Amino acid sequence: MVQIKTPDQIAKMRAAGLVVAAVHAATRAAAVPGASTKDLDDVARKVIAEHGAKSNFLGYGGFPATICTSVNEVVVHGIPSEDVVLKDGDIISVDAGAIVDGWHGDAAFTAFVGSGHAPELVELSRVTEESMWAGIAAMRNGARLVDVSRAIETYIRRQPRSGGGKYGIVQDYGGHGIGTEMHMEPHLLNYVERRRGKGPKLVPGFCLAIEPMVSLGTPKTKVLEDDWTVITTDGTWSSHWEHSVALTEEGPLVLTAPDCGRAKLAEYGVTAAPDPLG
Repeated sequence: MVQIKTPDQIAKMRAAGLVVAAVHAATRAAAVPGASTKDLDDVARKVIAEHGAKSNFLGYGGFPATICTSVNEVVVHGIPSEDVVLKDGDIISVDAGAIVDGWHGDAAFTAFVGSGHAPELVELSRVTEESMWAGIAAMRNGARLVDVSRAIETYIRRQPRSGGGKYGIVQDYGGHGIGTEMHMEPHLLNYVERRRGKGPKLVPGFCLAIEPMVSLGTPKTKVLEDDWTVITTDGTWSSHWEHSVALTEEGPLVLTAPDCGRAKLAEYGVTAAPDPLG
């Protein structure tokens, strides 16, 4: 069953979302050549503690770290390590979450390490991020879950790739409900699978973590022997973007964006709901 939140509960999720936003800002700044992914995990752990929050990743299903750090061909769930040292030209996706008063926030971003990145990598990240915003903009009262999936897929499919070919929309992972747990019903595909039907109707209090993952090649992935790290089967690099979003009477509220998503949603002709914390 889908957990529908009250306005007061959404305000608590906003507090958790702001902690996640602070983790993003700090880890983005720390993602420089020579830093290890363990260094980024240490930064995240410190920020979460300073805000009096808890990590929802650490210990989840046995996960051993505070954040996921996925470098280059790693799609998601990369484990921070002293042995993974960032180099100029790498890309890294940082997935982070926090719990405040029992309510969860969860978001991810892709960052460029150093300088001189290939234009196709810059475009890969842009396409992935914009597809996420297209999905967020589709969160309207009375819409269906499949409308969010369709908006994400349609945006990606319409983007040309230099040299031809198509972007790979990762098949085995997607978005999810979020609230008193990090992963809740419903599962959100980043493409339309017709046998699943339209999915539940979106109503005020409906909260989703919207997270497209896109590669420069295959949509297929495999899990490494650590039982966590997910990589593309063809070794192509990938991007991962995510925000936690609440649907309110006044429209979508991006819980993990500092401005509630106001600026980006305006580009899609959508007005973000006001910040419940003022």
